[in-house]
Amino acid sequence: MELTDAQVERYARHIILKEVGGIGQARLLRSGVLVVGAGGLGSPLVMYLAAAGVGRIGVIDNDKVSLSNLQRQIAHFTDRVGRLKVESAALTMAALNPDVVVRPIAERLSAANVSALVAEHDLVADGSDNFETRFLLNDACFLARRPLVSAAVLRFDGQLSTFKPHAGPEHPCYRCIFPEPPPAGLIPSCAEGGVLGALAGVMGTLQATEVLKELLGVGNSLSGRLLIYDGLSAEFRKVRVRRDPACPLCGENPSIRDLSRHAA
Repeated sequence: MELTDAQVERYARHIILKEVGGIGQARLLRSGVLVVGAGGLGSPLVMYLAAAGVGRIGVIDNDKVSLSNLQRQIAHFTDRVGRLKVESAALTMAALNPDVVVRPIAERLSAANVSALVAEHDLVADGSDNFETRFLLNDACFLARRPLVSAAVLRFDGQLSTFKPHAGPEHPCYRCIFPEPPPAGLIPSCAEGGVLGALAGVMGTLQATEVLKELLGVGNSLSGRLLIYDGLSAEFRKVRVRRDPACPLCGENPSIRDLSRHAA
């Protein structure tokens, strides 16, 4: 596709990057990303993806904006309290960049809708806040052969990785790190344990960077590595993650070949 004069000006700082250029920017404009969650991680994520010119962005979340969200969920504003988060996020993205086609999906992600939603997009970015959704997305992305960029935050800590086990045996999936969800109550939610608002911005912005790298095919993928950020000490570290031969999804004897086990 040929960029318009307005697009050349809008994306000028991308275009002068040799790793992006006009061809890469056109690729972003043709790309579709599904963002799961329009909260603390999803807010900076969708804003940077929209600003970058990702052409189609689907956002799924069935929650409404509350006053307690505004400490970290920067896509929403005080006068939008009570509105659906996906509607609020769509308004923010449209204001940032009219090039982007936004699809707000005011539903809860489930085994009934995940396959179709994943298949409609080139990549999935997980900004959810529960293990049920993370495992569902991992399995659906593997079966659909879609890259998954997943982030998580709690208190002053963040984690980020990319999962694309369909790309080869050196690429693990989420289940290779966490074979099963932890027991209920073992890991608190942000509502129970708290989270520094700016930490969600740090991890959501890093997540957007990894999404753009995957779409453009540039740099070193985080696949096979888990990035851990300690906000209190301002330290990053990477942990090497290898595929687990016993993984029930991508291992040598897989037992998961459909999403029925996730059905409510």
